[in-house]
Amino acid sequence: MDVYEAVTSRRAVRGFADRQVPRQVLERVLSAAAWSPSGSNLQPWHAYVLTGGPLAELKRRAGERVAAGDPWDEREYEMYPPALPSPYHERRSAFGKERYSALGIEREDWEARQRAAAGNWQCFGAPAALFCYIHRDMGRPQWSDVGMYLQTVMLLLRADGLHSCPQMAWSVYRGTVAEILSPPDDLILFCGMSIGFEDVTAESIRTGRAPLEETVTFVTGTTSRGET
Repeated sequence: MDVYEAVTSRRAVRGFADRQVPRQVLERVLSAAAWSPSGSNLQPWHAYVLTGGPLAELKRRAGERVAAGDPWDEREYEMYPPALPSPYHERRSAFGKERYSALGIEREDWEARQRAAAGNWQCFGAPAALFCYIHRDMGRPQWSDVGMYLQTVMLLLRADGLHSCPQMAWSVYRGTVAEILSPPDDLILFCGMSIGFEDVTAESIRTGRAPLEETVTFVTGTTSRGET
């Protein structure tokens, strides 16, 4: 699989097959992802990988919280600005409509939406999960470095025939994750990532992207031939 195919075939999969991911594949992917770029080579990411019994225990505890209706943990960072301007508000709304429509869930059916969201904390059935932390003293540039690292991980997973789903949703169950991982207090949980082989029978959507002219501006000069 070349890099273009990896990029265009990557998507957030929310249904994974009951098929284990070989440890050597995860090690190969994460070893290569270590070469992701970061300012001054800080490498500000701290990743934990859960499989087997520890992941099953995390899912069990998270499931108990969902069933009990426990309130979310206080956020340590803001997922989205409180008032998204255009066109970002419209894009987010379109995503929600597409996702829930694919699941046959009406906009007003809050309980069904909550049940669908609860799949996050079961990793959508994935047999492996990565939890990515960043030191709480890091700044915005280092958070962007973490994003590049995670993108690299996801593309390398595609190269090995795997899929993933990055999930900021885990940040509101960060206390439950910490019970399993015991991370140092100076780390913030940015997101989880479900990893595995796609369950091709599960309902899924392929969200669109804005046309190039909406997100890219080419600034060109006059060439020797008078072209621009």
